[in-house]
Amino acid sequence: MSFTADRLLLFGATGDLAQRMLLPSLFALDADGLLAPELKIIGTARSDMSDGEYRNFARAALEKYLPAERRGSMAGFLNRLTYQPLDATTLEGYDDLAKKVGKPKRGLAIFLSTAPSLFEPTIKGLQSAGLTGDNVRMCLEKPLGTDLGTSREINDAVAEAFPEDRIFRIDHYLGKETVQNLLALRFANIMFEPLWNAAHIDHVQITVAETVGLEGRVAFYDDAGALRDMVQNHMLQLLALVAMEPPAHFDATAVRDEKVKVLRAMRPVTKGETVTGQYRAGAIQGQAVPGYDEELGKASDTETFVAIKAHVDNWRWKGVPFYLRTGKRMPKRVTEIVIQFACVPHSIFAGKGATMQPNRLVIGIQPEENITLSLMAKVPGLDREGIRLRSVPLNIAMPDAFTGAVRRIAYERLLLDLIEGDQTLFVRRDEVEAQWEWVDAVRAGWEAEGLAPKTYTAGSWGPSAAIALAERNGVTWHE
Repeated sequence: MSFTADRLLLFGATGDLAQRMLLPSLFALDADGLLAPELKIIGTARSDMSDGEYRNFARAALEKYLPAERRGSMAGFLNRLTYQPLDATTLEGYDDLAKKVGKPKRGLAIFLSTAPSLFEPTIKGLQSAGLTGDNVRMCLEKPLGTDLGTSREINDAVAEAFPEDRIFRIDHYLGKETVQNLLALRFANIMFEPLWNAAHIDHVQITVAETVGLEGRVAFYDDAGALRDMVQNHMLQLLALVAMEPPAHFDATAVRDEKVKVLRAMRPVTKGETVTGQYRAGAIQGQAVPGYDEELGKASDTETFVAIKAHVDNWRWKGVPFYLRTGKRMPKRVTEIVIQFACVPHSIFAGKGATMQPNRLVIGIQPEENITLSLMAKVPGLDREGIRLRSVPLNIAMPDAFTGAVRRIAYERLLLDLIEGDQTLFVRRDEVEAQWEWVDAVRAGWEAEGLAPKTYTAGSWGPSAAIALAERNGVTWHE
């Protein structure tokens, strides 16, 4: 059922995500006139606040986290906000929440940003209060479980109240402009698609590097680790977008159908195809930082770094390795995709002393959004001592290419899509479960091998074994 919601209910409305992302994103949409005037936003959490106190709370969050250039008059936005205290674990209070929501004219969108353990009692509470009708859609923030079994439990609980076409599973990476530009790059330019296969691509690298450590996520992160926190969702989604076949249409069904085919074609990793690590004390940008064990306050076998050599066993990608790498306390914060093309089959310049380098496409996602294509070019000169060739980068810095366009928070796009009912950039149940099935097999392999994380110094690119993982095939990580 298609509708544009005129009520938005935020669970976890006083949490870190709400302060950093959700409230600033909604304010920005409101400031640009992208929210319907009648849209009301209702926040709920355990904290006991009045409407006025929550508006003051929201104002403080906006002043702290919203970029200065995007701030403006807040009065109109704050007047959209109301608040209802709620203990989500008991049925008491949901009737009062329903009264606060009122009777939507068109529909209600619910954003559930709470611990996964609260998903099932929250769904039951919403059902008891009549907040799961045909004009209600549900958005779930990760993590959606800790393995395939717990993920299915969550999905089953939500499916009792909402059909799949009204469930929006969020992965904020899919809201990033450059991630969406990957689809435009592949499917709106005829020059790339004929080369986007095993005959012309040597390998693919996907890196998600963070400079931060635990950052207040001690309990969650030590239970999750890098594989569950980053690979299972963000990195496998990026891989699927790189590897997917051209969908017939740019809509939710067609795009997600092609992504899930990739995820189901992923080969189980074997011994020697993964490296795990855990950082120790070091320095980031000249500042001393403690080791993971020091931050945690105890010894732990949780990985803060993982590198994987993955394969997609289908016609297009057979034989092309996908190198995935993510870690905390890396030298710099960067998320990027590197497409390494194959060498030319024959160099006509070899007899003149020229050396060749294969073309490389680098898609930067954060912190800088850019696309760089390296091409071989002749160095100017009379060539009396031979021809010299050099790799020359063609850079497209997205902010420069679209001067005047507003750089938006990823959640702006996703919240607007939730309100309007567009599922294209949200993750379907079969995608989530295919991701968990592959990741669970990786973890099972670690347990069978008795694999323990290797230590690495904070400020480095991880254990030396990660370098060797790639170099065994003549590959060098892009840094």
